[in-house]
Amino acid sequence: MTDTSIQFDKVMAECQELFLKKMQDYGAAWRVLRPSSITDQIFIKVSRIRTLQDKKVQMIDDSVQDEFTAIINYAIIGLIQLELGTASSFQDDNHAIHSLYVRLAGEAKSLMEKKNHDYGEAWREMRISSITDLIYQKVLRTKQIEDNKGATLVSEGIEANYFDMINYAVFCLIKFDELENNLEKETAL
Repeated sequence: MTDTSIQFDKVMAECQELFLKKMQDYGAAWRVLRPSSITDQIFIKVSRIRTLQDKKVQMIDDSVQDEFTAIINYAIIGLIQLELGTASSFQDDNHAIHSLYVRLAGEAKSLMEKKNHDYGEAWREMRISSITDLIYQKVLRTKQIEDNKGATLVSEGIEANYFDMINYAVFCLIKFDELENNLEKETAL
């Protein structure tokens, strides 16, 4: 699990770096979005990934890895919105937002470590397309819970689904990184 912990930190550092750069460019413009709009943004990203996985042809430059990064950042944004509520403007303190990002990323990592312990890192034997399908399923579940005004009878809530989306997307990015590293090693031989 040590490798996974290090790999998780690397992926999250890259996601956080992009998040902070976008905060510099746009501020926290996303603060005006309702949680359902954030879920729909994640839906768009995971739908594009699935389309590209099926069609094998890409018409715009954004990579699948970029889309998984976006899923992670939008899911953290969703968690922030659940905690703070929707704002009427986006004049938030960037430092406070960054602190929330770091805390929520840490909570995602803690959850990942607990689940990896219990599941024995089964995700390592899964295909990226299967993990993508799990993210898609989590998005659809979240949309249903939102449509039900947050009410569930026995199911996890929106927050738990966002955390799972983060961790599944991190797993995909780790798998891409490993594939790239293996390809570089083969090329060097």
